[in-house]
Amino acid sequence: MDSIVDRRLNGRNKSAVNRARFVRRYQDQLKRAVADAISKRSIKDLERGERVDLPRRDIREPVFHHGGGGYRESVHPGNKEYSAGDRLPRPAGGAQGRGNQASDSGEGEDDFSFVLSREEFLNFFFEDLALPDLVKTELTRLPRYKSVRAGFTTSGVPTNINVIRSLKSAAARRQVLQAPYRTRLKGVETQRDALVVGRGRAPELEALDEEIARLKRRIRAVPFIDTIDLRYNHRIKQPQPTTQAVMFCLMDVSGSMDQGRKEIAKRFFALLYLFLTRVYERIDVVFIRHHTQAAEVNEEEFFSARDTGGTVVSSALMLMQEIIAARYTSAAWNIYGAQASDGDNWHSDSSRCRELLEQEILPHVQYFAYVQVGAEEEQGLWQQYAATSAAHPRLAIRKINTVADIYPVFRQLFAKKPA
Repeated sequence: MDSIVDRRLNGRNKSAVNRARFVRRYQDQLKRAVADAISKRSIKDLERGERVDLPRRDIREPVFHHGGGGYRESVHPGNKEYSAGDRLPRPAGGAQGRGNQASDSGEGEDDFSFVLSREEFLNFFFEDLALPDLVKTELTRLPRYKSVRAGFTTSGVPTNINVIRSLKSAAARRQVLQAPYRTRLKGVETQRDALVVGRGRAPELEALDEEIARLKRRIRAVPFIDTIDLRYNHRIKQPQPTTQAVMFCLMDVSGSMDQGRKEIAKRFFALLYLFLTRVYERIDVVFIRHHTQAAEVNEEEFFSARDTGGTVVSSALMLMQEIIAARYTSAAWNIYGAQASDGDNWHSDSSRCRELLEQEILPHVQYFAYVQVGAEEEQGLWQQYAATSAAHPRLAIRKINTVADIYPVFRQLFAKKPA
């Protein structure tokens, strides 16, 4: 089977089909490049595009070439160097004649560079991710509307004219208005034919001819199409059921969370926030920061505030429970939670966290994810959550030790489950 590769240069933004085909062909290499980009970016640059360098061995395409050995005859147009019987030197790089990729003279060939756009980068970023167990509960306070066809109407804008329906209406109108004249015309023509056969008098024939001409003019006077014939496609806005969902983001900013750990936690939540706002049109996000006391903050304060203090993790869970009871009932909302902490906590408070989680939080949420950041050893909070996780499938716990672990852990927590 022959393979033809089109290597012609395309103008800017003129090769969308070829670009999509290239992305599909090398999606594994591009996914790895996207995962590597997470550990190299700041929070503000998470959603920009990415330049990807693909090794030449990964994009090498099959070609036909002559094998080594044997005798062959070939014609080289414009040959001024060799004559029949001369021995040709073997090409550098082996019998295939491809040459080396690098040499002592500094010549070689670089890896292939491909720039992912912002949309392509985010598509790879959040491919096959979803909020677990998202169910439809009731219509949101601001329902979405979908424009649907609802027959035809006699008024509208010219762009919505239905040509076929308008022509059918015009044909029916012409047929109704012309029917009496056509019936009369047929009778008059019959009388005239009878007079012609019976050699009738000329004045009578002239009168019939005038009547025939008058009736034909009346038939032609009926317009081919009129404004009352126009029909327009009618569309109405139909409310669509949408799902209400809320995500609680709980971040530990106590003194045990040094700058490196806070940076990891912020990156995780920035990735989560970007995922939620991109994939889901209607979702509320509640940001909670805590040390000894918890407070609900806005997005800017959550990612930029520098306050610190002791550690009482239960304060964040209690505040989450209060907000759920006041604003987000489980009967009307899909509730999710994500918590990031280094696991360091007052010894007596860890058991209190487990009690709050089992009795007040997990019965009302669809899913709760806890990540321990920057601490390989299992802290007290991790041990309490691990005991709860064994009996509650809605609770998932993971460890993030370095920035490079953020993306793999994120995909584990929010991977789309098979139907």
